[in-house]
Amino acid sequence: MDVANVTPSNNVVDILSAPRLSRYESQKRRDWNTFCQYIRNHHPLMSLLQCSSIHVLEFLRYLDQFGKTKVHNLNCPFFGMLNPPAPCACPLRQAWGSLDALIGRLRAAYEEHGGNSEMNPFGAKAVKLFLRDVRNFQSKSRGISYDKKRKKSRRNQKNIMAMKEVDHQIHDDKNVGANIVIE
Repeated sequence: MDVANVTPSNNVVDILSAPRLSRYESQKRRDWNTFCQYIRNHHPLMSLLQCSSIHVLEFLRYLDQFGKTKVHNLNCPFFGMLNPPAPCACPLRQAWGSLDALIGRLRAAYEEHGGNSEMNPFGAKAVKLFLRDVRNFQSKSRGISYDKKRKKSRRNQKNIMAMKEVDHQIHDDKNVGANIVIE
């Protein structure tokens, strides 16, 4: 399917006979249709082929109005508090994790619809920088750190298992005579 051809099928038989999509695939399709609708309603009119990272950023800012995550402003007395003691007038925004996942799905959908991976507007540097800035600001605003989690190496996991085994043996050795009653 070509990126320029984004009209959904009107054939009811195709819809009924199609295999059930996974949750991810359904969400990706829904996100793609939402973005295509946004582009169709864009003024001045433009095609999907003309879409750039600027339009992706406009779309992300547009979605912010539907967010459910409280993001405190710099001048809010609760800035940096994880659990503020009272309500405030700060806006609700899209959470960074939701935006990050959305961009990942749209990036994949763009390529599935015939888009060139090197020209993918969802993978542009400007979009990555925007997401990084959103993550950093929300982290400071809500008092949450988004430290990158490191995967444990297999060697480290084996060492942990060996230590647990030794600890288990030591524990068993201490309890060997625990049930013996001396009279």
